[in-house]
Amino acid sequence: MSDAKDRMVARAAKEIKPGMLVNLGIGLPTRVVNFLPDDLEAGLHTENGLVGVGPTLDYEHADRNLIDAGGAYISALPGGAFIDSATSFAIVRSGRLDLTMLGAFEVAQNGDLANWKIPGKFSPGVGGGIELAQKAKKVMVLTTHTDRKGKSKLLEACSLPLTARGCVQRIFTDMAVIDVTPEGFALKEIAAGLSVTDVVAATAAPLIIPDGEIAKF
Repeated sequence: MSDAKDRMVARAAKEIKPGMLVNLGIGLPTRVVNFLPDDLEAGLHTENGLVGVGPTLDYEHADRNLIDAGGAYISALPGGAFIDSATSFAIVRSGRLDLTMLGAFEVAQNGDLANWKIPGKFSPGVGGGIELAQKAKKVMVLTTHTDRKGKSKLLEACSLPLTARGCVQRIFTDMAVIDVTPEGFALKEIAAGLSVTDVVAATAAPLIIPDGEIAKF
């Protein structure tokens, strides 16, 4: 990953507190586990059947039987539990997840999330994304601020098929940390080396700018 993405993932990892039960979605969110302190007592959940996910492993060191929902090789922490799919999704559907971190194609200023389908392009399906976005107590997004064509992913309204409405509370990008508020997007932190002007120019929706100095990450 680039330095900017590393900083984004490391910053997002600070949202996970002791005692939390957390699901890390496919893509950038799965990298969060590698930035967590070794002594953090939190349970990481993957839909395909493990509570107690540890750091990802390379091919040479992996147990080929242990993968997360995105197919990456993972480790299991001491005290972790292997569970069947029905139990795993019962955890999601019953609202027991304190936090889920998901990727995104688009996020609207009211918290709508689109992260599973781009019309005309192959999609393997929504997976557990809809239920995670609807049922977790907190939903946070990790994504690049713009797509490969330079178009903003933070919009006044989503144009792609929605995963869930009004679910996102905080967004981490390679440029900024932005909260979803009743008034719209609110800038909280900026990546090192960037300015407020840079973030405003890359955001296709109004951005509430706080008074005073803005923290860097």
